[in-house]
Amino acid sequence: MIFIDFLLLFSIIANLCDTREVPSLLDATIDEIGRLLQERATTSEELVGVYLQRISEVNGRLHAINEINPDACSIARQLDKERARGRVRGPLHGIPILVKDVIGTKDKMNNTAGSVCLLGAQVLEEASIITKLRKAGAIILGKANLGEWAGFRSEFDTTSLGWSGYGGQGRGAYREDQDPGGSSSGSAVAVGVPWRCQ
Repeated sequence: MIFIDFLLLFSIIANLCDTREVPSLLDATIDEIGRLLQERATTSEELVGVYLQRISEVNGRLHAINEINPDACSIARQLDKERARGRVRGPLHGIPILVKDVIGTKDKMNNTAGSVCLLGAQVLEEASIITKLRKAGAIILGKANLGEWAGFRSEFDTTSLGWSGYGGQGRGAYREDQDPGGSSSGSAVAVGVPWRCQ
């Protein structure tokens, strides 16, 4: 039920981003994407749109992503303006990234650790890594699924390692019947998605 709403949200946010044909990103490194941005072969806003499109194509099956930042396109647009004015914060400037849903962000995204009990919870302070990533110009695109509570539910927990109440059962990027593993399951699946799901 939750994923149906997110798929709709993904497509709405993706449509807000201005996109054009973007060079292949299937195995691009951060340095290569940075070069594309520097050479004006693409924009951060276009990258966000492409990644949101890809998430909408595969997330309903793989359950890798719990949250999409509803401000990702506007943040990308602002960073594109900074770049056009000659201000580049560093190698992460305008690069969309995902973080694990156990990392606290002070924005419109939930901070759930995979648990529906924490829907709507707000952190008092953002995790220092998020503050540093934002300062470096990274776009926090969304949050990756994980084993609920990072797998620390109880010694008697019999749920699959890649399951969370909020994100559902994560599936292997190469074999959907494969358990993607523990607390970083969504991150692992997201990394494998480009090569597997064509």
